[in-house]
Amino acid sequence: MENRKRIVVAVTGASGSVYAERLILALLKLDFEIHLVFSEAGKLVFFEERELKISGDLDELFKNHFKVTSGKIISYLVKDIGASIASGSFKTFGMVVVPCTMKTLAGIANGVSSNLIERAADVTLKERRRLILVPRETPFSRIHLKNMLACSEAGADIVPPNPGFYYKPTTINEIADFIVARILNLLGIDNSLLKEWS
Repeated sequence: MENRKRIVVAVTGASGSVYAERLILALLKLDFEIHLVFSEAGKLVFFEERELKISGDLDELFKNHFKVTSGKIISYLVKDIGASIASGSFKTFGMVVVPCTMKTLAGIANGVSSNLIERAADVTLKERRRLILVPRETPFSRIHLKNMLACSEAGADIVPPNPGFYYKPTTINEIADFIVARILNLLGIDNSLLKEWS
């Protein structure tokens, strides 16, 4: 498997599940192999906000519910610290944590690696791969901002979900796609979610 088509996506227990959903759908449509890990709270918030029934097979959920026929999802338990994505020898194109709780942000900023999400992020940084963190909704305390700075200084990209409105979005999905397009652009992945400004 070429590592350019392999990417890690982590979903933690913050509001903003629509960004995770739209990113996963975009990556599937671009035929990526998504290595997906939910925190325990992340799964609960995701299915609550998106009004979906919790399914053990996430690949099947996205393929059936959203009618996506391309790409692949491989899911992991957050406690599975020995999973493939916890090793630097497992080559990926990068990792996105969306949405990213302040607890997860703090763990990554301080190299704690107490679960698979933090460990995979730590590996992504040490291997000099792209790590994108999409923090939960505002406001941020000084501690949060310091942790964001620490992550940025370590090589991560911080992408607060602050959409632009100059392109006149009319749906929640269009608003979310603005952020997803920014994430994909940072990863160097061509996409057509937003037209180039002219």
